Amino acid sequence: MIAFVLRRLAQLLPVLLGASALIFAMMYAVPGGPVGVLVGENATAEQIEAVTKQFGLDRPIIVQYGDWLLRALGGDLGLSLHSREPVLKLITERLPATLQLAALATVIGLALGIPIALGSALAQGSWLDRALSGWSALALGVPTFWVGILLILLFAVELRLLPAASGYVPFWSDPVQAVRNTILPALTLGLYVSGIFARFLRGSLIGELNSDYVRTARSKGLKERTIVVRHVMRNALLPFITIVGIALAGFIGGTVVTESVFTYPGLGRLVIQAISTRDYPLIQGAILVILLIYVLINLAVDVLYVYIDPRIDFQ
Repeated sequence: MIAFVLRRLAQLLPVLLGASALIFAMMYAVPGGPVGVLVGENATAEQIEAVTKQFGLDRPIIVQYGDWLLRALGGDLGLSLHSREPVLKLITERLPATLQLAALATVIGLALGIPIALGSALAQGSWLDRALSGWSALALGVPTFWVGILLILLFAVELRLLPAASGYVPFWSDPVQAVRNTILPALTLGLYVSGIFARFLRGSLIGELNSDYVRTARSKGLKERTIVVRHVMRNALLPFITIVGIALAGFIGGTVVTESVFTYPGLGRLVIQAISTRDYPLIQGAILVILLIYVLINLAVDVLYVYIDPRIDFQ
């Protein structure tokens, strides 16, 4: 297993290297380049020259990239142009909030999606199947920002049960307040992703239910519940875990709209603020961290395969 993990990390290194080069090149795609961002539009030639030398921007681009990459590997992502604070500090302050939101949204999505998929697949072609499939289509078709606004109007304005503006409270410090402050944005994301989970798992379950080994198990007199739980569900979960991992990784950097609706202090909202202020070191650092989390989640999904299907060769 250790050899497999090391081999997968080695295979991912070129991906990380190429992505980091694109992230660094983003600064030079901006009109005026990084110098224009630093000095502003009305800078004199002397100011431009001074800033260029001060930040080493007169060196070859490949040298600048190598210096930036080495500092990033050491945990130095530079300073924010707006707050003048270390980029890594700003990211680590927001990342726990996003991870907590992503975890709760994934749990809600699984809690809704798996029973819907099971009920739909086991009642294939019936009115229940059509109703549950309609739910999946509805969950995927309704925009998340609109769902978020409706939830705020219902639970915060009308019922006054939950706060309209969601803050971050660590779950380990106060579980009740953590859930109260995170449940609305998590429910917004969870409702959407439950449609993805239900639709994908339903297709996988139907494929397994029509397999030869299921017919053999039924002919031997095994109970339907035993067949579904011990055999069908286990085989159907293998491709399903990939979708769950992709959804979880997507929540890390893709919750911008939901975090904006609920003013949730997560990483996505930090990226939006950085874009609005043209804080490119902060944008670069946040994208790099999100990319690294994507890679680690995909690696964790690959490792989980061996526990679900021992037939996979990891040598």
